[in-house]
Amino acid sequence: MQRSNGCEERTINDNSAGRITRVEELAYELQISEVMTGDVEVVTPDLPMARVLELFRQARISGAPVVADDNLVGIVSIEDLIRSLTQGDLEAPVRDYMTTELITTRATDPVVEALKLFDRTQVGRLPVLDQNGKLTGIITKGDINHGLLKELQQDYQAEEIKRYRASHLFEDIASDRTSLILRYTIEPRNFTQGGMASSSIKRVLLRLGANPQIARRCGIAIYEAEMNLVIHATNGGVIQAEIEPHLISMEVIDDGPGIEDTELAMKPGYSTASEEVREMGFGAGMGLANIQRCVDEMSIKSAPNNGTRLEMKIFLQTDHQLEEERLRNDTPRDY
Repeated sequence: MQRSNGCEERTINDNSAGRITRVEELAYELQISEVMTGDVEVVTPDLPMARVLELFRQARISGAPVVADDNLVGIVSIEDLIRSLTQGDLEAPVRDYMTTELITTRATDPVVEALKLFDRTQVGRLPVLDQNGKLTGIITKGDINHGLLKELQQDYQAEEIKRYRASHLFEDIASDRTSLILRYTIEPRNFTQGGMASSSIKRVLLRLGANPQIARRCGIAIYEAEMNLVIHATNGGVIQAEIEPHLISMEVIDDGPGIEDTELAMKPGYSTASEEVREMGFGAGMGLANIQRCVDEMSIKSAPNNGTRLEMKIFLQTDHQLEEERLRNDTPRDY
């Protein structure tokens, strides 16, 4: 069993392995700031819990950040309110019941990082901080669902127009070998820019007329490799994607500490990320496993103190081949 981004368990079989949905793709593409609630109801530590009850009832919410002197100091939830009701303590101040061990996320992070936090912590809401560490919003799973649905409604026509403009790029070029090479330099520890290369490569593929499933697989594979560079590489690294009519070749090179045991590194959940990085919501140890799920071929060359070279390939299928595969997958089987 494997957890999906929706935090539900699903069985991965031969037909579904490597299939990336548009919703999964959007979780990597959208920033938290695009789906969060920005107009947040906040309370102060001195506010009586009775006032919290009234606020929750009127605003129809189940939790609120606690702010003092423009700083986030806690969060109070419906569960805290129930505790105060049970103890007949509604006149007590919020500070007596609020949670001070905060789990936060950042406005510039991709939505997938919030989903990972929800899955790992089981909290109902996450305060969202700006680049200065100030409260700028709050995000729930409901916000994510609403944001994803809205994006699905809006992006179809725009992407169709962009894809049409570039879909015949290779057709009129006569050569023994025609390819498009995209190259990106990734800065270490630059989490704000993390994910830019993967988004760009995926967008190029869609505009070239690539099958959306191929673009999603490529985008997620590059994103995971890109974040590994941001987290682990000493001086950053380079991502290169070569797009040919029937093949996408991707290469990721860094000068980081290297991988001592590549077989161990492939196991889901294994990570050498620092505690600081984990607290930021990254380094869950699923990167290489997610990459392997998305590509057709993958190889890692690495050694301690000598950096890492990751090579990936995705073979492009014709529309006829894709239709044959769909028919095979849809045909009932007797077991």
